Amino acid sequence: MAAAAVEEIRAASYVGFDSITRQIEHKLLKRGFQFNVMVVGQTGLGKSTLINTIFASHLIDSKGRLEAAVDVRQTTEIQTVSHVIVENGVRLRLNIVDTPGYGDQINNDNCWDPIIKYIKDQHSAYLRKELTAQRDRYIQDTRIHCCLYFISPTGHNLRAIDVIVLKKLSEVVNVVPVIAKSDSLTLQEREAFKQKIREELVYHNIRLYPFDTDENDSEELQLNESIRDMIPFAIVGSERNVIIDGKTVRGRKNRWGVINVEDEKHCEFNYLRNFLTRTHLQDLIETTAQIHYEAFRSKQLLALKDASSRPSQNS
Repeated sequence: MAAAAVEEIRAASYVGFDSITRQIEHKLLKRGFQFNVMVVGQTGLGKSTLINTIFASHLIDSKGRLEAAVDVRQTTEIQTVSHVIVENGVRLRLNIVDTPGYGDQINNDNCWDPIIKYIKDQHSAYLRKELTAQRDRYIQDTRIHCCLYFISPTGHNLRAIDVIVLKKLSEVVNVVPVIAKSDSLTLQEREAFKQKIREELVYHNIRLYPFDTDENDSEELQLNESIRDMIPFAIVGSERNVIIDGKTVRGRKNRWGVINVEDEKHCEFNYLRNFLTRTHLQDLIETTAQIHYEAFRSKQLLALKDASSRPSQNS
């Protein structure tokens, strides 16, 4: 009888605000999500193939020709494609920004300028929409949430251009470096190469994503640390199916045998995919807004304030 009375009291005092998570989920699912990823690297490193492999869809062909276009601000030598992917009722609008021709010239001086300009242009476009008197309820977000930077599998040190561009990119966007076509290296060569790259990143003070904040709990901090210990991800991409032990898997053949893309003993593709889509996708979006865009916004608003406070030349 006492237990029934307690339940009755609980029912009478129930307010119902715990349903807010379901309300938020319903609104978010109805609106859908957007994720903007940029790929940077020399031609032939498998950028298109990796994107197609990560999202299990044919979004870009192997020659880098985009199948569709999206109406966003264009910059020289920048190409964009937009697709909507639906998975278990969740709709993701995926914008892929390709950078054809990067690093392919004999003289690559300042070849990174269009890339940096494009990233800043998206911040600028968002800021203008944000500052309008009658702004849209939901501003279309074309800010780059993640930049996949492809490193050639030389097995030696980073190239000078890699160091320069990684440093410049890390100041304006979340950078995730990957060693492309890592199956061209033995496991020992791959690990030695990864270690060299990590040492160079520290030496040149290049701070890459993920970042730790005061909001991270111990589990998130531990996960971020394990990711930093793995970066750069040694990956292999493939849209082709191969037969291994009677099972059909995504993979490719090389001089040593057959590479199973999703076998963690063969490459780190699974770790990269899980990182980008299953554990850090929302954090990539939030970090773009709270760190990179906020830094850009503050700088622009301070510049406007300084300009308005200067006395006019005609006064």
